Amino acid sequence: MSSSLDPSLDLSGKVAVVTGSGRGLGLAYARALAAHGASVVVNDVDEAVAGQAAQSLTEAGGTAVAEAVAVGTAEAADRLVARAVEEFGRLDVLVTNAGILRDRVLWKMTDDDFDAVVTTHLKGTFTCARAAAVRMREQGEGGSLILVGSPAGQRGNFGQTNYAAAKAGIAAMARTWSMELRRAGITVNAIVPVAATAMTETIPAFAPYVEAMRGGEPLPDLLRKGEGFGTPEDCAALVPFLASGAARDVTGQCIGIGGDKVALWSHPQEIRTAYADGGWSPEALAAAWHTSVGAEPQTVGVPAPKVPGA
Repeated sequence: MSSSLDPSLDLSGKVAVVTGSGRGLGLAYARALAAHGASVVVNDVDEAVAGQAAQSLTEAGGTAVAEAVAVGTAEAADRLVARAVEEFGRLDVLVTNAGILRDRVLWKMTDDDFDAVVTTHLKGTFTCARAAAVRMREQGEGGSLILVGSPAGQRGNFGQTNYAAAKAGIAAMARTWSMELRRAGITVNAIVPVAATAMTETIPAFAPYVEAMRGGEPLPDLLRKGEGFGTPEDCAALVPFLASGAARDVTGQCIGIGGDKVALWSHPQEIRTAYADGGWSPEALAAAWHTSVGAEPQTVGVPAPKVPGA
């Protein structure tokens, strides 16, 4: 760890597990944690990818080991926690980043499409968080669960029934677990990253900018500020912050980050109400809807990028 770091952000002596950290956002999270002093268990379903990622952390001066396993089962979660304890003696931070996509519209989505995504994202988050919480509570020194959400889970997204449902569930779990684990000193937050990855580079409006970025050109402000869209490294700063003493009082939140932008997502709440003496009938609802509760219907979907040609 650099001596220039804020002491409250010093993660020396802390141990982190980052699922799905062989590449992309997960690797950026793992690197950021290692750069702030944490020892990291790098996870990927591909053993070679996990090994190369862990090696890149150690070559940069960090401490890391690889554990190749597909998240989703309790056995996989137990393996990851056990590896952290066997190698480094403890577990302080869990980042649940592992995920897959199986995008299809509702009437074409198969049971396998749905189950695979929900198993990896939602059940994988649950099983890993449960195993980590058990260990952290046994240690009695608190900890941090950092769950990875998505704008799709906050607003829905066309063709992503499985992914959006899983990410919405992750946000709900973060809020629930923040209450359940508060007495143990364990913070729980969901992050909502937006970055140039294999998942987002297929968006036509972003594609030319991502290609130019790979050629060495910086992303313009219309993306970095206007869309909150940048590199995986831009999103990574949130992870060591939430894992550190500087964020000891931050829990139960959904926090967006990307490019030059960081944002706090609101929790769902009632925005308009109406009352009828004795309760509502279908007729009364039909008569009142458009001038009362339904006067300003909520929008759905991730807003289209506001970039030229979008």
